[in-house]
Amino acid sequence: MSPAHRHGHDHGPGHAHGGHAHGHAHGPARHDRAFAIGIALNLAYVGLEAGYGWAIGSLALLADAAHNLSDVAGLVLAWGGALAGRLRPDARHTYGWQRASILAALLNALLLLVAMGALAWEAVERLRSPQPMEAVTVMVVAGIGIVVNTATALMFMRGREHDLNIRGAFLHMAADAAVSAGVVVAGGLALWLGWQRIDPVVSLLIAVVVVWGTWDLFRQSLHLLFDGVPEHVDLDEVRALLAAQPGVAAVHDLHVWAMGTTQVALTAHLVMPGGGGDDAFLQRSSRLLAERFGIGHVTLQVVRQPFGQPCEGAAQDR
Repeated sequence: MSPAHRHGHDHGPGHAHGGHAHGHAHGPARHDRAFAIGIALNLAYVGLEAGYGWAIGSLALLADAAHNLSDVAGLVLAWGGALAGRLRPDARHTYGWQRASILAALLNALLLLVAMGALAWEAVERLRSPQPMEAVTVMVVAGIGIVVNTATALMFMRGREHDLNIRGAFLHMAADAAVSAGVVVAGGLALWLGWQRIDPVVSLLIAVVVVWGTWDLFRQSLHLLFDGVPEHVDLDEVRALLAAQPGVAAVHDLHVWAMGTTQVALTAHLVMPGGGGDDAFLQRSSRLLAERFGIGHVTLQVVRQPFGQPCEGAAQDR
């Protein structure tokens, strides 16, 4: 094959085992036990909370039990996305199902935003019509919720920085731990000062904080779903790295996108008028991209002259 048509498609260090600066080796495959334990713990807690809520006629506990079911749904959704992302590619899905992890992160963010909206709505209703609460029972049950949700969130702490899907699971659990903490505080103040409106006020404050923290997850997952450049990748620096390789006169049709929440892909045309672009060149370029930017799925096409119709505005071809 002549240099004009040589492709470099590397599944080397960055792709095979994630050996690069951004640590994407910590994929969702290592969180199966965390998902299973988290789902089991939260289902048990929902049963406990709903049982006590029914027994003492507490609408607050029953409503929170229903809210906690959304956390179970969020964990199931995130786990499903992680499992789908590990399905092997085939003739009909040549990239596999890695995009499922991005979709799961987006749906998890939406689920959390809807849950906080429902919590805020209930809080406003309770501000209008304050109701007495069984403060001690509510505080004890909510205290158990703090333990359950904090323990579950801690199991997802390690992977949340480099995997949006895992971050979604973490935020769901952390948010519910915060809600439970707010219930304990509200119950304590109700016992101490007799403030019946403190419960909805605290709930509103927590909802605002959770929505603030969830918005970034929603924005990033939506961005990646539409093939946006991952935030840890600087496209100008990528172009500069490729243009600095020996023999490269220009970089055309540069595209970078996320195949999933842990894998990044790149395609580009490298204009090399003097020829070149052998296997050693392609492997070195791919290794540099993996080490500096965490791009593990690289396809480089070497040409002597630009040809074809470039994608309009593709990374400001030049």
